[in-house]
Amino acid sequence: MEESECRSAEKKVVAVVGGGLVGALNACFFAKRGFKVEVFESREDIRKAKIVRGRSINLALSHRGRQALKHVGMEEKIISKGIPMNARMIHSLTGKQSPIPYGKKGQYILSVDRANLNKELLSEADTYSNTKLNFDHKLQDWNAETGLMTFVRPDQSQVHIKADLIVGCDGAFSATRKRFLRRTRFNYSQTYIPHGYKELTMPPINGEFAMKPNYLHIWPRNTFMMIALPNLDRTFTCTLFMPFDEFEKITTDDEVMRFFQKYFPDAIPLIGVDALKRDYFKLPAQAMVSVKCSPYHIDDKCVLMGDAAHAVVPFYGQGMNAGFEDCIVFDEMMDQFNEDFSAVLPEYSRVRVPDDHAIADLAMYNYIEMRAHVNSKWFLFRKHVDNFLHFLMPKTIIPLYTMVTFTRTRYHKAVERWHWQNKVINHSLLLSALGAVVGSSYLLIKNPPSINRVIIPAEKMWTRLVALRTLRTS
Repeated sequence: MEESECRSAEKKVVAVVGGGLVGALNACFFAKRGFKVEVFESREDIRKAKIVRGRSINLALSHRGRQALKHVGMEEKIISKGIPMNARMIHSLTGKQSPIPYGKKGQYILSVDRANLNKELLSEADTYSNTKLNFDHKLQDWNAETGLMTFVRPDQSQVHIKADLIVGCDGAFSATRKRFLRRTRFNYSQTYIPHGYKELTMPPINGEFAMKPNYLHIWPRNTFMMIALPNLDRTFTCTLFMPFDEFEKITTDDEVMRFFQKYFPDAIPLIGVDALKRDYFKLPAQAMVSVKCSPYHIDDKCVLMGDAAHAVVPFYGQGMNAGFEDCIVFDEMMDQFNEDFSAVLPEYSRVRVPDDHAIADLAMYNYIEMRAHVNSKWFLFRKHVDNFLHFLMPKTIIPLYTMVTFTRTRYHKAVERWHWQNKVINHSLLLSALGAVVGSSYLLIKNPPSINRVIIPAEKMWTRLVALRTLRTS
């Protein structure tokens, strides 16, 4: 960036609302460009807190998120504290374990701890002299015309700040987004799925992981499932996803045990009977929400990113990765339009909305795949076919999971390509099957089997058996 541009950037104030994962990373992106950055977080500083409030579902870091971290020099630090997962490990009812690789050899996703990642990003943002972190500041209101913002502190005192750009990264229940809802032509939908989740901990056994650590373990049971991700302390975080009405049927210790003995018998000794009874009732089942909206901006004053723009259910492991990619896409557009907010913000909405809506839909689909399709022989066969064709034609046939997880192919383009590939492959398989049937029928008609060819060997076999029995009895 030219010196004159640097001076221009330094005069502008960017207010990042939300000090979570996307907000903290965004602060690094804007600070790196020379803007004066103010981060406002409603919670206390989690780096000093004894108990960290908020969601705790483990995170799966993949290519999109890593690219964003790399851009601010954080990739190596974060991956050094993650655990590679090379494949899904499917647990059957009998306890049999079967791996399904995620991609080619060497491709993996990383199990990372949410709280630790958030702390690292906040600390990185704190290293920039032009960044200020403000904790215990809850957004009360803001003005789209003037950029004037009002925050409330725990003692009910108010703090006012004027910003050139407001970046809403304050989660699925975004206070920033409330101002958008007052405007015309703003589309918004919020959907709670009928399934909730509970978390359990699988402790180490003799100081080591209770199961193979380099896998995302899945117990698919068609209408529900349990997954387990490894942690650095050699525990596994197990998450049970199930319809709320099924959770409500389990009210006693005995019912918990009967349920696990029926559906997850191999997990009981690994979690521990006492721990299972205790932890299952620690918290009620938690809800999961999917949020879609458009556009993501108001004029040149405010833009939404992360869950504030597109909260997704966790089944594709792309919520954080999509939020991190928001940061890098916005940054790329800042280069493209020379940091002109009036050009960057509408283009960001135009480009990003279809992608984020696509990953929201894919996340819903992947829940069905994880809990049910992985039990299907056809699904496993198609996986092998897709991987084989990808090996033969790596640029023509690319599995959906590979496009989503190991590339930065735009989400909606990945979906379009997936539908096209499915159509081509399914038609090819159907034609191959018809060809085999027609070919076999033609050969049978041209070369009908001879009765003699069948009878004579049978007669010879019978003669040999009679002779053998005679020898044994003599």
